[in-house]
Order: sequence, then C-alpha cells, then structure tokens
Amino acid sequence: MKYIRRANERGTVDLGWLHSQHSFSFGHYYDPKHMGVSTLRVINEDKVQPGMGFDTHGHRDMEIISVVLSGALKHKDSRGNEFVVKAGDVQRMSAGSGIMHSEYNASTEEAAHFLQIWIQPKFRGITPSYEQLSIAQKEVVTPLVTPTGGEGTLSINQDAKLSRVVLEQGQKLDLEVASGTGYLHIISGSVDAAKETLSSGDAFAIDAQETVTLHAREHLVALWFELA
Repeated sequence: MKYIRRANERGTVDLGWLHSQHSFSFGHYYDPKHMGVSTLRVINEDKVQPGMGFDTHGHRDMEIISVVLSGALKHKDSRGNEFVVKAGDVQRMSAGSGIMHSEYNASTEEAAHFLQIWIQPKFRGITPSYEQLSIAQKEVVTPLVTPTGGEGTLSINQDAKLSRVVLEQGQKLDLEVASGTGYLHIISGSVDAAKETLSSGDAFAIDAQETVTLHAREHLVALWFELA
C-alpha cells in the first residue's frame, strides 16, 4: 500500500444540520498530505438532518458522484432538472461548462446519509448532464461507473472505474490494477489487508501491478476505484 487514510483522521464539519467527514482537503479543511489520489479529488461522507440541505451553489468541470446509503436526496438545478436519489441509487453529474444546483434531504423525518465523490474530468467545458441508476450487487465486485457506461453502469468523463465490493465474513478477494492507481474506501464492515486492519471510513491506495488480498473480518461493503 502506498497510502492509508484512517477514518478518525479525516477532516470534520459539524453544523448541526450537517455532519461531514472529508477524506481529502475540502472547503475549510486543508491538509497538504491529503489532496486526493490520482484524479479522485473528494470523498465526503455526509449526514443531513431531515428537511435540511445545501442551498443553490455552482459547480464547473467536475464529475460528481452521489452514492446514497440511507434516506434520500432531492436535487434541483438551473437547467430545470429535479431528481430524487434514494438509498441504493448512484447518480453521476457532469458539471462541465457550469451548473447551479441545490441538494436537500428529501424527507422531513429521516436523516440522509450519503457519499459525495468528485473526480476530475478528462475533457473540460462539456455540456452538463446527469445519469442515475439503482444497481443491484451481482458479483463480489459490481461495476457502478465506467468510462463509456453500458452493461448497467453509469458513464463518466474520465478514464476511471468505480465498483462496489461486498464480502461476507471470512471471504477473501485479491485487488489489483493493471495500470494507474487503485483506491478502496470502506463503507461498512472491517477487513484485513497487507497486515493492516481497516474498518468503516478507512481507505487505502495501491500502485499498478501491486496485489492486495482482502480478508473480511465481518460483512464488508466498500467502493473500489480504478484510476488512470
């Protein structure tokens, strides 16, 4: 492993209505040792209280992926689009040439818990667009986002792939990338890997041609990034 990020060392924001943990430097949280990995720039784990959310704000030239873990988010943008992203859904927004949008907890009773992921784009200035899918786990490693989409995945404006990894207790999996960088972010559960024990919110990166064996201590759900 060339990089390990521990959950309890992440940047934290607590505004009452929002509790957010930043894997990489974001907003008022800055740490030059944690600026992202390859084209992966942001992983924020956000918990938004009922009826609350982010007022209208702008994005440009960024691929933004929302993975809703529980509850639901309501998106509204300057192009007249409105979406509700429910638990289990994955949404990709290409901000491209620029877009204004808001994100609110869609419920007035239940908190919303989600991961917001930013990946730097391959091409700048493209027309803003969205894709959204509910993707069932089909294999131990199930692709969610791929460069060209297709086969039940979302597309992305970058040479990057995002998959969901699910392991049962005691199950093993070898992770490797042929080129570029691999990055595993644990959503829930715990795993042994390369003499390290990692659990919810922890993450690590590996180089091309490096193989790391995961051994699940308990039911594991994680996101696996293959980055150029």
